Amino acid sequence: MKGINITTVFYPGLSFTDWELEELTMDLRDVASECFTDIPYYQALTGEREELERTVIALAKDDNGELLGFCSSLVFDVPNYGKVLHLGLTCVSPKARGKKLTHKLASKLLMQFLLKESLFGSVWVSNCACVLSSLGNVALYFENIYPSPFSKSRPSLDHLNIAKYISDHYREPIAINNEAVLNTKTFVFEGSVKDAVFEKDGNDARYFHRNRELTNFYKNIIDFERGDEVLQIGKVSMFTFPKYLWNTSKRKSSFLLQNVKEA
Repeated sequence: MKGINITTVFYPGLSFTDWELEELTMDLRDVASECFTDIPYYQALTGEREELERTVIALAKDDNGELLGFCSSLVFDVPNYGKVLHLGLTCVSPKARGKKLTHKLASKLLMQFLLKESLFGSVWVSNCACVLSSLGNVALYFENIYPSPFSKSRPSLDHLNIAKYISDHYREPIAINNEAVLNTKTFVFEGSVKDAVFEKDGNDARYFHRNRELTNFYKNIIDFERGDEVLQIGKVSMFTFPKYLWNTSKRKSSFLLQNVKEA
């Protein structure tokens, strides 16, 4: 493996032929099979043209063209708020672990999306997960995230409107079951992934964030036995994109640690 090339594909369902979509889906599923016991019927992994019409995918390939990892995000239309980027699914082959592909793929996708859709403005983003490290990273790297230890104790009207619209119209594409209840105070989907492939053990340290306080914040609002997930809503722009640099993460982590010590 001499090098890794990362490219971004926008809305392949609008332009790919049936054969191209089938080939793309097979490659994605091959990588996903190395990350899941059972490949979820979810997002780009469905292979459905309608689903891929609203999908943006960053692809990491080696010099031989073999897919090593991908980051797949969905673009939701939300009235009065425009396009909301749902951060979605990232899979990296074990053979490429240790090359920081998770961050590289996500950074490439975000940068390309902002260049294409909102060069001078901000974009609303959403994330739904029970993986504590994922929730912590979104809190660190994006702006105005709710819920987050860096945000106010209550969501704004904008956060609430977007969360409710996603709950009402986009449960299926983000794999939230119909019986799950959205708690509008905590933004927790209660019972969203019970007995599903995405369900996690709250005591499994593999999924903890490296910052203990971030882990504890989200762990305290999730009932893992019930199968909860957290829905995060926030923003990103070309001006806030450099938050991916380590110094901002360090500043926020220090701020959180200070508040915990003073509490």
